[in-house]
Amino acid sequence: MKKVAVIGSGFAGMSAATFLASKGYSVTVFEKNDTVGGRARKFESNGFVYDMGPSWYWMPDVFEKYFNSFGKSVSDYYDLKRLDPSYRIFYSKADVLDIPAGVDALCAMFEQIEAGSGLQLKKFLAEGEYKYQVGINKLVYKPGLSVGELLDSELIRGIFKLHVFESVSDYVKKYFKDPRLVQLLEFPVLFLGAPASKTPALYTLMNYADMSLGTWYPMGGMHKIVEAMEKLAKEKGVSFKTSANVEKIEVKDDRATALSTNGIKHEFDYVIAGADYHHVEQHLLPPNVHRYTEAYWDKRVMAPSSLIYYLGINKKVDNLLHHNLVFDSDFGQHAKEIYESPQWPTDPLFYVSVPSKTDDSVAPKECENIFLLMPVAPGLDDHESVREKYFNLMIGKLEHLTGASIKEHIIYKRSYAHANFIEDYNSFKGNAYGLANTIMQTANLKPSIINKKVKNLFYTGQLTVPGPGVPPSLISGQVVAKELMRRDNS
Repeated sequence: MKKVAVIGSGFAGMSAATFLASKGYSVTVFEKNDTVGGRARKFESNGFVYDMGPSWYWMPDVFEKYFNSFGKSVSDYYDLKRLDPSYRIFYSKADVLDIPAGVDALCAMFEQIEAGSGLQLKKFLAEGEYKYQVGINKLVYKPGLSVGELLDSELIRGIFKLHVFESVSDYVKKYFKDPRLVQLLEFPVLFLGAPASKTPALYTLMNYADMSLGTWYPMGGMHKIVEAMEKLAKEKGVSFKTSANVEKIEVKDDRATALSTNGIKHEFDYVIAGADYHHVEQHLLPPNVHRYTEAYWDKRVMAPSSLIYYLGINKKVDNLLHHNLVFDSDFGQHAKEIYESPQWPTDPLFYVSVPSKTDDSVAPKECENIFLLMPVAPGLDDHESVREKYFNLMIGKLEHLTGASIKEHIIYKRSYAHANFIEDYNSFKGNAYGLANTIMQTANLKPSIINKKVKNLFYTGQLTVPGPGVPPSLISGQVVAKELMRRDNS
C-alpha cells in the first residue's frame, strides 16, 4: 500500500483522504489543532455549542453526492432541516424582508416589491440553473491544469449562457430595478472575494443554489458534517493525528520524502497539502522548490477575512431568525472598503446567525446562541480596541433593529479575527475564505494543485481549484485525489 500524508483536516483534506483510502492507499491526516474540521471546528462553553466557521448549508446535492460516492447518504449521519423563511434581511427598522423557501413564494414576494419581477425571477433562476448544472457538475470537477480542459463541447456551446464576461452587478440589474432586490441577489457573492461589479455573472449560480435548492441546517450544527466525514474516513481506514503541526517537508531531487511534526519524521510516497497553500509552499518547503514567489502571492486578490463574535445570551431575543443579514447601510461602500481600498469599514454590513432558533441543543434552555460576522479586508490590524469598537457598533445596530436589549444579557463572549485565523490555520493575510473568484483567478488561473518541482506533492482547498466554500472544498478533495491516482497509475 502506498502511503499518503494529508496536511490539514478541513473539508478538502478529509475528502481527499477518504477518496484515496477507499481506493487502497494508506492515508494519514496531520492536523495542527487538537480537533479535526479546520475552519469548521466547534467549541463549547457555558452550555453553548458554537460552530466556529461555516454556518450556511447550501447546495445539498453536493453533500449527498459526496456520501453517495461511498455508498452512503447524508441521512445516515445527520438530519437536515430546510429553513423557512430561509433568512431575514434588515434594510432598516421599518423595512424587514423575510425570504421564503420555495420559488413560487419568492416570485410572489418579488412581485409585491416590483411589478413584473416575479416572472423575471423565474427567468433569472432558469439561467442560474443552467450555470449551476454546468458550473457545479462539470467545471468545478476539472483539475485546472490546462486550457484544454475548457475545450469541452458543452462549455464552448454554452459560453455566452454562462455570462463569464459580464459582471454579477450588471447582469442582476438587467432583470431588477428595486435596490432591495438587487442587494438580495448580490449578497451571495459578497464572500467570493470581489464586489458584484467585478465578479463574473457565472456566479449567479449561487442565487439558484440559494433560492431554488434552499437553505438547510444539519441538526446539532454544521460540525455534524465534520463528524460524519471523520466517521466515514475512519471506516475507510484513514488515520488521524491531531495536535500534529507540520514543521517542514523534506525534498530530495524532485520528490517530497518526509514531513516532520513535533520533531518526528514521517516518510510517505505522496503528500497532499490541505493546509494554507501559501504557508505550505513558502514556509514548509525548501526555497529552491517554491513554484510561486512571494511577489506572486502578494498580487493575489483575496476573499475577505471576518470579525466574528460568539455570544451567549441569557434570554430569548425577539425579531431574529436563524439567519439574518443587516443591510442598513451602503452595500457598495462596504464592498469597496473590503476589496478596493482595504480598511476597517465606515458603516458595516454584517451577518447574524442564531442557530438556537432552530436547534435547542446549541444553547441552555431559554438562552440564545448568537454568532455575529462582519466581512472585512484581509491583512488588517485587528487589535482589541478595534474589535471592541465594532462589537459595540454591531450590538448597537442589532438592538435598534430588533427593539430588544441584548448587550446587558450577554453571559458569554468570544471574538475571532485575523490574528486568530493566522494562529490557528496559518491563514495567508488572515483571510477567512481563500482566494477571490475573479475572472483572472478562475479555473486554471488559480494556484495549481500540483508543484512542477516536487512531483509527488499536491494541493487542495480554498486557495486552489475550484475555490472557497464548503461544497467546493468537498469537490477539491475529490479532484486532487483523482489526479494523484491518475499520475500514480500512469
